[in-house]
Amino acid sequence: MGLKNEVAVIGMGCTKFGELWDKDVKDLVVDACYEAFDDAGIQSTDLDAAWWSTMYSGEMGRSLAYPLKLNYIPVTRVENRCSGGQDAFINACFSVAAGAYETVLVCGAEKLKDSGISAAGIDPTTPYTHRGDIMFVPPGAFAQIAQRYFHHYKVDPKEGKEALAKIAVKNHYHGSLTPKAQFQKPITIEQVLKAPMIAPPLGLFDCCGVSDGGAAAIVTTVEKARKMKKDFVVLKGFGFSIGHYQASIEDDWPFIYFEENVRAAQMAYKMAGVTNPRKEIDVAIVHDCFTITELIIYEDLGFCEHGKAIEEVHKGTFELKGEVPVNTDGGLKCFGHPVGASGIRMLYEVYNQLMGRAGKRQLDNVKLGLAHGVGGTPIDSSTGAVVILGKPD
Repeated sequence: MGLKNEVAVIGMGCTKFGELWDKDVKDLVVDACYEAFDDAGIQSTDLDAAWWSTMYSGEMGRSLAYPLKLNYIPVTRVENRCSGGQDAFINACFSVAAGAYETVLVCGAEKLKDSGISAAGIDPTTPYTHRGDIMFVPPGAFAQIAQRYFHHYKVDPKEGKEALAKIAVKNHYHGSLTPKAQFQKPITIEQVLKAPMIAPPLGLFDCCGVSDGGAAAIVTTVEKARKMKKDFVVLKGFGFSIGHYQASIEDDWPFIYFEENVRAAQMAYKMAGVTNPRKEIDVAIVHDCFTITELIIYEDLGFCEHGKAIEEVHKGTFELKGEVPVNTDGGLKCFGHPVGASGIRMLYEVYNQLMGRAGKRQLDNVKLGLAHGVGGTPIDSSTGAVVILGKPD
């Protein structure tokens, strides 16, 4: 059904994420893309088209074409907040499946540390970050969601905070096994609980950092991938959903889930033929801009029942050796969050797990992996993106 098994990923690349003061966005593009070219065994001259994902770090497709010296091919810029990387990838897959192009580049990159932006996702020029004289900032919005979640499910705030701390500790441990992650040191529950408060109940270690970084993928037909006689992975399913302020205008909206996530996951599962995601998804890389976001995503993606995520956290369900390993590379929380690159970086980890290249964090017998992105919040309307990759049949 849909594009299942019709599109192959034959190469991927990713820079180190972090405070990359010695590089500009062109360097990030070149580093990520040439790793992907080498992995795929192609050159830039073999490309038929390209998709470029960035929120802040480049205007038009030329911001990708210039540093790569692309040879008069179409380059399309995609901007869909934090889901832009997945959106660009999905559109590239459409173009290949439709027969419009045979070999396509997808690249996302962002240079945030030099921008003066205080938090990933903030754009002070748009109405999405303002409510009259009050600036709408991500930590405050997600803190409200955490408070609402605890209230709705009658979670003791101390227990809730400890569960969020366990998510942070998990992701920092995974990040310590990931050479390209921004933060590579394990942390303790005590460190998380004693860290400076940002927006109650979210402290410093509950929030992802502001990062520089780039990531890239090479997409082609399955037929061409087989002719190249190299290992590859295939697209199994995807879903993309955007709200229109339903949560802001409906009086009884509970603010304990992201409807966009739920819808996107349902679309992707239907295309991929997944009926029990907890049993069938072997690894999930999700959008943990804040620890509460990851907690809610467990439920939105069907990895556990609504209201049961805290119990599953305490059981270790989502740890590296758990039943459903989540954010095996450290996630946004630890790998970093250069907005336009994050969605492709998530696919990079899924790709490496499927290819058996994940090093110390490699899982056993990975057949299906999921990359999930969300932009915005239920408070201001959000995007939900889910992409499922797997081994070819």
